[in-house]
Amino acid sequence: KKKIRRVPNTIGIVTSPTGAAIKDILTTIKRRFPVCNTILFPALVQGENAANDIANKIKLANEVKDIYGIDTLIVGRGGGSLEDLWPFNEEIVARAIYDSELPIISAVGHETDFTIADFVADLRAPTPSAAAELAVPDIFEVKQKIINYQDRSKLALKKKIEIMKLRFEKIMKSRIFTDP
Repeated sequence: KKKIRRVPNTIGIVTSPTGAAIKDILTTIKRRFPVCNTILFPALVQGENAANDIANKIKLANEVKDIYGIDTLIVGRGGGSLEDLWPFNEEIVARAIYDSELPIISAVGHETDFTIADFVADLRAPTPSAAAELAVPDIFEVKQKIINYQDRSKLALKKKIEIMKLRFEKIMKSRIFTDP
């Protein structure tokens, strides 16, 4: 299993361009971490040709990852019947996920739905929205951490200056300076 990058620059998304899943993913990413870029690799997510299309889009994302700076790939769709989710159980999709150089978050269906893609992926999310939450940090938490680090750095620097000042005063009071 590959590690999912904590602070990604660009996330690739393999899903249907018209479903609710893409809207949920994009909304969640823009709300949580608006500085992250997204690239959609539109794919069929149900039907006879869906498995081949999903596998091809995963391969395409890996081919262009360096050009677009893609860090993470979300592969999935919203919920549906077992038949609707079946392309994510196909061997061709499982092999494409396994062969991917990009870390993949599987976001197929709802919490109770499991597919082979979920087990092969580097991380499984119970829903497409949850996949987006796992893929990006919350910008407000990041800002708060930076503020905390700034405060700690200022305090550490202040203490260091006080210690140096006390050392300087001690040296200036030493006999060599008071009674040369």
